[in-house]
Amino acid sequence: MRRYSVERISEGAVTYFFIRDRESMEIVLLPSKYLKHKIKANRSPNTVRRAAFAICYYLEYLREIPIEITQVYELNYEKQSEHFVDFLHWLKAGNHRSDKENNLKPIHNGTCNAYLEDVFRFYLFIEAEYERLGSLKVLSYSYHMAVNAVGVQKKLRYQAFKGYLKAEERNVRPAEQEEIITILNACTNCRDQLLILLLAETGFRIGELLGVDYVRDIDYQHQMISVYFRDDNENHARAKNAEYRKAKISNETFEFLMYYLAEYRELLQHQEKLFINISGDTAGQPLTADGVYSMRNRLQEKTGIFITPHMLRRYFANMRRKAGWRLELIQQALGHKHIDTTIKYLNIVDDELLEASQQFYEKHSALYGIQDLL
Repeated sequence: MRRYSVERISEGAVTYFFIRDRESMEIVLLPSKYLKHKIKANRSPNTVRRAAFAICYYLEYLREIPIEITQVYELNYEKQSEHFVDFLHWLKAGNHRSDKENNLKPIHNGTCNAYLEDVFRFYLFIEAEYERLGSLKVLSYSYHMAVNAVGVQKKLRYQAFKGYLKAEERNVRPAEQEEIITILNACTNCRDQLLILLLAETGFRIGELLGVDYVRDIDYQHQMISVYFRDDNENHARAKNAEYRKAKISNETFEFLMYYLAEYRELLQHQEKLFINISGDTAGQPLTADGVYSMRNRLQEKTGIFITPHMLRRYFANMRRKAGWRLELIQQALGHKHIDTTIKYLNIVDDELLEASQQFYEKHSALYGIQDLL
């Protein structure tokens, strides 16, 4: 039986996470202090939640060895490296799961690495609080200077660990247009249909769309929907990276949006979020991500088609690429910080690269004057 558990408490729109010792029923102070620090630093609830579980798993691992956190600092480089590599393999083997969770799908290497990165961030917090402990020996630090938009130099510090598991490539396919049409026809209400349409037409993340305020965030004259960062949404929806951007929707989807607003005007008038619960005791309250995934599961049972909000986001990206959008435009529309992330969304296959190369050389066959060299 696991000794530690992740618990939460809400104060208004803010959710705090903490770790409890099930044997003593006391709160484990140091990691809980760290989690509170992350909330105060305006990290998203999902980010803090993952960190909470990562640290909770790590405490279980320490208990099994057994070893104390302060003793980890005393290990030499080789032993520290072995300690954290063993933690990765402990996670990979599913030892962090309870008995009832053993039937879940295998944990990915990338997820194990992410948990370890959260543990390392926890250690950095400990080092800041207790300087006498020093630093972890296995983390190598490197620096480089970056210049911001106004020309101010900033020294950036990076940490690295050489023992991470080799991450598998994510094989998330984009949704197909025929699948989207089938799902739309299987919906039993216009709220679910509008949600799917807007995900497909805006490329927004589900957290961003659930945070849309139908009073302030929709430009009804120009048929534009905006994403704003807010950290006080009742349904905990947030824009990733605290970013702002806009998306234009089609005339048909805009008309459907107006139909939805009219259909549920009595429920919508009591709050500001575009998407709400439309039945039950929570009718009129903002729709949550859990509610969206419950809807997805119902539609999957009904149609046999598995579609996630992320697959609709990839559909958006690939449809824009086929329409001739520049890669930078797609990156901006998706809200990606790095263009490499955008490229991973696109179904650029080998045949397309070969065809594009062939067309290029047909147009530029004499590019290097090779005939003169023969």
